[in-house]
Amino acid sequence: MAEDATSDRAGGGSSGGYVHEPTEFHEGDDEDDGRRTTRAYHPEVPQSEEFGASGWGLVAAIFLAFVVVPVAILLVPYSDPFLRSLGLTWRDAYLTLPLFPAMLLAALAVLVAVRD
Repeated sequence: MAEDATSDRAGGGSSGGYVHEPTEFHEGDDEDDGRRTTRAYHPEVPQSEEFGASGWGLVAAIFLAFVVVPVAILLVPYSDPFLRSLGLTWRDAYLTLPLFPAMLLAALAVLVAVRD
């Protein structure tokens, strides 16, 4: 078995599998050869360093999703009079509270996708 592996590496085997040859690996291929097609690698495309309104919207949506809504869910059992004034039950509150940041994140994703 070990002899088969060594014969494959030496080129004498017929397995046809991949064998890593360090001598075939070219060093210095990190340079940009101009074949990349994404916008991020083209210097002629202006890149904005500003955070922008959509960035702050994302921060607000994440803050809402990870701080405000979990705290609100923890406070649902203590806010029964407020929920009843809105016409909601506990079950309704537990189902609708996570929907607010989800809808905000979805709307923000559509806005960014359409704008870019």
